[in-house]
Amino acid sequence: MGVDELLTSVGDGVGHLTLNRPDDLNVITHAMVLGILGALERWRTDPEVSLIILDGAGEHGLSAGGDVRVLHANAVTGRNDLSRRFWYDEYELCATLAEYPKPIVSIMDGLTLGCGVGISAHAGIRIVTERSRIAMPDTRVGFSPDAGCTHLLSRAPGHVGTYLALNGATMTGPDAVACGFADYYVPSDLLRHLYQALGERADPGSPAEIVLLFDETPPPSELLARRIWIDRCYSGDSVADILERLGSEADRDARHAADELTRYSPLALTVALAAVREARRLGTLRASLELEYRVASWLADQPDWTEGIRAQVLDRDGSPRWMPSTLAAVPAGVAEAALQSQPPKH
Repeated sequence: MGVDELLTSVGDGVGHLTLNRPDDLNVITHAMVLGILGALERWRTDPEVSLIILDGAGEHGLSAGGDVRVLHANAVTGRNDLSRRFWYDEYELCATLAEYPKPIVSIMDGLTLGCGVGISAHAGIRIVTERSRIAMPDTRVGFSPDAGCTHLLSRAPGHVGTYLALNGATMTGPDAVACGFADYYVPSDLLRHLYQALGERADPGSPAEIVLLFDETPPPSELLARRIWIDRCYSGDSVADILERLGSEADRDARHAADELTRYSPLALTVALAAVREARRLGTLRASLELEYRVASWLADQPDWTEGIRAQVLDRDGSPRWMPSTLAAVPAGVAEAALQSQPPKH
């Protein structure tokens, strides 16, 4: 890990974790994951730390997700074992955040994507702002939502989680609160006052009670306003069924959603749909993380993973060559193969 990629400090009873790669949108490396895990372990029994704040440096947001350039390099050099180790530790971090005995306040201000959602939306006190833009855009690069996001997506109202998973759609702060990814809506210009209040807290005021002093009622969720056609279409039995239903909708947003799906990896869409629905059946975060580890390990060995990163992140030509190229050509049983795969244990 670079010297300053993760900033840790303790003051006024607050353990502060700041992702500090602002020039790279605070993308998360394996070393940063290990650094956060190490700090949480030290602070678990430290009497000088009674609450923890997790945020990101710079103006762009908390994090644009995992460092997919490194994961791409692992794949093309035959070192997916390194990627599996990253995912294993990342998912353990997600579980640790959810189960941590001390309050963790995550500040999901600005851009919060993929792995960034995973390390913030499992915290006990999750804050969004009017600048928050939250998404799991994994299918765009031939992958499936992970970092515990299948668990969160499966618990979203109706079939909104399926829509978010397949289309990689972006949630605003109000959307995130309405869909269960966040708890509080705090205007960004009040964040510095919130930090100060958390440091100056006085018993018996809990961190949640302090946050409530700055919490405002969010505007109505524009995402949930589209639930009628989302629920009608994304309750389909397969991606092909969902596409067919979207094609019969008169709503312009539904037609746009259909167009998006035709441009994403057919393989990833098929697996992602199965993963979110299996997470709903499993019901617990740890079970969903175990599922995601199997799915991630399987997808990392498929050509769409490296091709998606090439087209969307490296070359940015926006023209991935998916294999297979159509939903009709996706082999039967491929989702089951991904969900039931047995990657090497660490």
